[in-house]
Amino acid sequence: MRIAFVGAVEGSLVALDALVAAGATPALVITLPREASGRHSDFVDLAAPARVAGAAVYFATDINAPETVAALQHARPDLTMVIGWSQICRAPFRAVARLGTLGYHPAPLPRFRGRAVIPWTILANESETGSTIFWLDESVDSGPIVAQELFAVAPDETARSLYEKHKRALARLVPQAVGAIAGNMGVGTPQDHALASYCAKRTVEDGLIDWREPAADILRLIRAVGDPYPGAFTFQKGERIVIEAGRPFAPPGKYFGMPGQVQSHTEGGFTVLCGDGSTVEATAWRGLSGKPKVHTKLTSACFQS
Repeated sequence: MRIAFVGAVEGSLVALDALVAAGATPALVITLPREASGRHSDFVDLAAPARVAGAAVYFATDINAPETVAALQHARPDLTMVIGWSQICRAPFRAVARLGTLGYHPAPLPRFRGRAVIPWTILANESETGSTIFWLDESVDSGPIVAQELFAVAPDETARSLYEKHKRALARLVPQAVGAIAGNMGVGTPQDHALASYCAKRTVEDGLIDWREPAADILRLIRAVGDPYPGAFTFQKGERIVIEAGRPFAPPGKYFGMPGQVQSHTEGGFTVLCGDGSTVEATAWRGLSGKPKVHTKLTSACFQS
């Protein structure tokens, strides 16, 4: 079975490695050129590993461009796999492969269709998620499911730890899906669209911390949008500080102050008062050398002073 592969992120490399290990090296790998790497915070250059594996490489910035479709047609794939690409694949692209075009989504489809699924999973305080390989169709994340694996979301899950869980699941799902398709052209279970939910696109600015929120919500944001994503951030007198990690903190006695005010320095970092009167200890940050001064007010666009 001739396979064409499309991707440009960490999960794409995991899937490519899984295909090679299963003896199903793609005939063609379509990936982003390095100069377009800014599209993805988790960009991975697939060109070198693809060539080492023996695959031809085609660089594209538009998966639906006529020249990209022509390159795919030239490869004569039986199956195309799209894993880690931010554009919707239109009908001319999907129709090239004889058996169809597979997609991957880091969610338990039909739930959590759409964008920024890993951050939204944590922000929604989900206790379970999943990875899904499915047939691409004319809509978004809506095609029949070929392979799916469900797993738990830990109470202290971070974007990075959840991303790694998805990568491990993907490594198992790829050979499972390819094997199922090789044995049965009609494989795939239709999704129940009545159970679908949808996630909106997130931007860097959505990581802005509003210290008027409860401490639990702020900590959830820090965990949800950290590595491999841009991170949760605040400002000290116009200087941007990205909070990479934090935890609840119980200060001795009662502290009176304003949300966003730095209460104290600790051995591990510094503490900040939140809107519900609780305290967050920032334990890792970047953008500021040292710690902000005690009583300094960290601000957001919501209440700049």
